[in-house]
Amino acid sequence: MVKKPVSCVLLADRHHGLTEGVRGLLESAFGSVMMVADEASLIEGAARLQPDVAVVDLSLARDRGLAWLRTIRERCPNLKVIVLSVHDEESVRRATMDAGADAFVLKRAIATDLLPAVEFVRGSRAVE
Repeated sequence: MVKKPVSCVLLADRHHGLTEGVRGLLESAFGSVMMVADEASLIEGAARLQPDVAVVDLSLARDRGLAWLRTIRERCPNLKVIVLSVHDEESVRRATMDAGADAFVLKRAIATDLLPAVEFVRGSRAVE
């Protein structure tokens, strides 16, 4: 009998309090939730763990903008990336999606929008 691999999500955010709340939501959709708190750990963890989805705070890398997202896209092209942000501006959303995100979720709407975004990206459809 072949065992189905456990689905994994990589959660990246510097804010521990928010991360714990998001982790609780994600545990209902994934077999394993791995958490990191910086850009280097995100990139290394994505390459090593090969998660199904990464949920990443847009402000993870304060001084490098979206460079982390471009790096993830180069190293893990099949990884589905959902970006969390406090920024509601269309220009921020568009720049994030143009850099390679599969979905964009406002932090104020995590409770209602994160799990639907997970389902969309797992179905290979981008959601904005």
